[in-house]
Amino acid sequence: MKKIIEIKDLKKIYQLGSQTIHALAGVNIEVLQNEYVALMGPSGSGKSTLMNMLGCLDVPTSGKYILNNKNVSTLDDDQLALIRNVEIGFVFQTFNLLPRLSSLENVILPLIYAGKSKKERIKRGEEVLEIVGLKDRMHHKPNELSGGQRQRVAIARALVNNPSIILADEPTGNLDTKTSYEIMQIFDDIHQNGNTV
Repeated sequence: MKKIIEIKDLKKIYQLGSQTIHALAGVNIEVLQNEYVALMGPSGSGKSTLMNMLGCLDVPTSGKYILNNKNVSTLDDDQLALIRNVEIGFVFQTFNLLPRLSSLENVILPLIYAGKSKKERIKRGEEVLEIVGLKDRMHHKPNELSGGQRQRVAIARALVNNPSIILADEPTGNLDTKTSYEIMQIFDDIHQNGNTV
């Protein structure tokens, strides 16, 4: 099975005034293609810091991060932005949808940055909205959707570029129990379809 993520001795140190914070102290992880992995631990244990590293939103102080055979721990901001757009699909607790855009417009944003034609963007956007059960709400704006529907739009946006990995940061944190189960079922389905989550 192919390695999607390989992390070796990853460290992140923050300097807050005279205090040194070791947010990550030598983490080692391997994630194989089509694995479904959960990061768990108490508050302050470095989960968010590690998620930011995995998502190429932050760079390590030291150590190595290989994503899909690319050493991303040494890339500059522009190169990291490209990796984020091509290799990683993000799903956030707070949805991060643009309020003035429809569901479809929110979903296809990454494809604009990827340089896809309008026809390709719309076709793929409709496909992923159908996957998450929202094709009938594609022209609705976020304020016209429930929390669960907004999260489905966010999941569709994460899937739109066929990324190597889907990163979900507490994707059910703002949802009720029933809706949380529905969202987790979508992640199970995504995983069953061959995605790494």
